[in-house]
Amino acid sequence: MSIDRREFLKTLGVAGASLSGAKALAKSTPEPDAEEFYAILHDISLCEGCQECEFACAAANNLPEPADDDYPDAEIKRQLKPEQWSVINAVETSVGEVYTKQQCMHCAQPACASACLTQAMNKTKEGPVTWTEGKCMGCRYCMVSCPFDIPKFEFDDNNPKIGKCQMCFDKLKEGEVPACVENCPADALTFGKRSDILREAHKRILDDPDSYVDHVYGEYEAGGTSWLNISPVPFEELGFKTDLETKPYPELTKGFLYSVPSVFILWPALLMGLREATRKEDKEEIGGADHE
Repeated sequence: MSIDRREFLKTLGVAGASLSGAKALAKSTPEPDAEEFYAILHDISLCEGCQECEFACAAANNLPEPADDDYPDAEIKRQLKPEQWSVINAVETSVGEVYTKQQCMHCAQPACASACLTQAMNKTKEGPVTWTEGKCMGCRYCMVSCPFDIPKFEFDDNNPKIGKCQMCFDKLKEGEVPACVENCPADALTFGKRSDILREAHKRILDDPDSYVDHVYGEYEAGGTSWLNISPVPFEELGFKTDLETKPYPELTKGFLYSVPSVFILWPALLMGLREATRKEDKEEIGGADHE
């Protein structure tokens, strides 16, 4: 398949802007907005592992429902997938079996958004970290940069996408709550402004110290997240990452663009140029075939 050279070179022109604008890119790390983020609290002590949140997520985002044999089992570590943005896992602990929930953590200053040179990953002022398909060039820097290993890539698809929880951003814009929160029958999920959610999390811990460890996971991890957890056992027992920095991860790498060779700045533009030129060629071939 030939590539439209003119279209490719036009797209490649952004490489020069990347080089001259390296300083601007290095400062593109999203900063906390004056408007407070929304957040979700998962109270692990209340979670019953019913998977209603998974089914609600699938319905709200036009994703396939979990299969009949895909359910929480302490013997199996269920993983996120491009088409499965939320998973519940059963974990054997010192207090018996408990259930954890995994999805995007929606960091206050997300490494994925900082690493994304096309702004396909974006931290919204409302709190959710969203992914926009039309802007993505498929570099997968978001996957590499995420300290929680959340974004998943459709490796076996001809038109691959990144799959991750969007915190039902479209519903939030309409004044509604995320589907998982709305459909949790055990009230294990609570939605609200982050300061209110943190206040509620600490209140539960203080009111019933025998039922919770004194730790709100996500309050400080990776600089703070919009998904928070409280638990009856230390988070190490649940397999949570507990060796994360408390500084936002973009702050640890903000000097990257000043120090790398120009090839690392040019490479994303090259990839984007190839992708766009190839897409245009595919459309032209399909159009020509339709007229034959």
